[in-house]
Amino acid sequence: IICVSMSVFVRGSSRLLLAPWARVHGLPALSRGVGVRSMSSTPSTTDHGPTQKMNLFTAINNAMDIALKTDPKAVLFGEDVGFGGVFRFSVDLRDKYGRDRVFNTPLCEQGIAGFAIGMAAMGATPIAEIQFADYIFPAFDQIVNEAAKYRYRSGGQFDVGGLTFRSPYGAVGHGGHYHSQSPEAYFCHTPGLKVVVPATPIQAKGLLLASIRDPNPVLFFEPKWLYRSAVEEVPIGDYTVPLGKARILREGSDITVVGWGAQMNVLAQACAMAEEKLGIKTELIDLQTLMPWDVDTVEASVKKTGRLLISHEAPKTGGFAAEISATIQERCFLHLEAPIERVCGYDTPFPLIFEKFYVPDHLKNFEAMKRSVQF
Repeated sequence: IICVSMSVFVRGSSRLLLAPWARVHGLPALSRGVGVRSMSSTPSTTDHGPTQKMNLFTAINNAMDIALKTDPKAVLFGEDVGFGGVFRFSVDLRDKYGRDRVFNTPLCEQGIAGFAIGMAAMGATPIAEIQFADYIFPAFDQIVNEAAKYRYRSGGQFDVGGLTFRSPYGAVGHGGHYHSQSPEAYFCHTPGLKVVVPATPIQAKGLLLASIRDPNPVLFFEPKWLYRSAVEEVPIGDYTVPLGKARILREGSDITVVGWGAQMNVLAQACAMAEEKLGIKTELIDLQTLMPWDVDTVEASVKKTGRLLISHEAPKTGGFAAEISATIQERCFLHLEAPIERVCGYDTPFPLIFEKFYVPDHLKNFEAMKRSVQF
C-alpha cells in the first residue's frame, strides 16, 4: 500500500494540479532485496552510432524518453510535469506514454518524495522532479530518513533502489535566494544516497540513465544555467556514463582543479587564463558524481601536481569542497606544495542584485591558482 499524507499549499504563481495517482496502482507489487538490480558495463558514447545536436535540457528529455521506453515500470511525475514542466523537460512525453506514466502532482515536495518512495518500494521506477532544488527541503526528512535507510532498516529485505530525484540547482542570473541554491552537500552527508551533477549534454544523458538504472536512490542535480547554453553532438542511442567515476578534462602538472556541474565552464575559463598569462599547467577534473566521489583519480592527480583547488557555488563552510580537502590532506600530505584552495560561494543567503559578486567566477579561481603556484 502506498500511503502519502500531505498538506497542499500554493506558492507564488504556481498552479495547483491534482494528478491521476489512483490509476498508478496497477503496478506490480515486487520486492527487491540487496543486489537484485545490477549495473551493466558502460561502453564509450562513441559506440552508440549517430549523434544529434542537443542542449542539456533536450538531452535530459531524451534520456527520460529512453527510460520510459525501455522500462515499463518507469513513471515520471512532479509539479507541472504533465504539461512539459517549467523548463520543458517532459514535453511530449505524456502524449507518448500516457497520463498514467507522466503526470502532475500537487505542489507539495514532501508528498512527491513520499509517493516516489512508496512506488519504488513496490517495484516501480519513479523519476520524481523537484521543480527547484531550493524547494527540496520540505522533502528532506522523506529522502534522508526514509529513502536512504529503507534497505538498511529492513536488513536488505526491501529497498527503493529504482528511485531517482531530479532537480535544477544553482545560479541562473536572476534567481535570488529561493531559486539559486546548491544543496548537494546536505545529501552527500547521508549514507544510502548517491548524488550526481552533470556538466554537459552528453554526460547529462548518460549519467541520468545510469542514475535511473542504479540499484540505489539517486539525487540528480541539474545545472539550470546550462540548460540551453550547453550544446553538443549527443549520441541518440541508449548509453550510460558510470556513476562514481570522474573525468579528466585537461591534463597538467602544476595544480589540480576540481569541480562539478556549471562550475566546470568557469574553471575551464580560469585554467585557460592561468596558462595564457602565467604559463600554469592545470589538471582539470569534473567529479560528475559527488557521492560516491572518485577519490583515487583526484588523489593520483594531486600526487602529480602537489597542489589542489576545489570550487563550487554553494557556501564555503560545510560545502563539499571541505570533504574533498580533508580527504586529500589525509592521503597526500607529504605531496602537497601549498595549502589546498577552496573557491566557493560566501556564507550568506544567495543574493539577487549582488549575484555577480557572490559567485566564484573565473577571476576568483585564477587568483587562487596564482596564489597556490606562487606559495
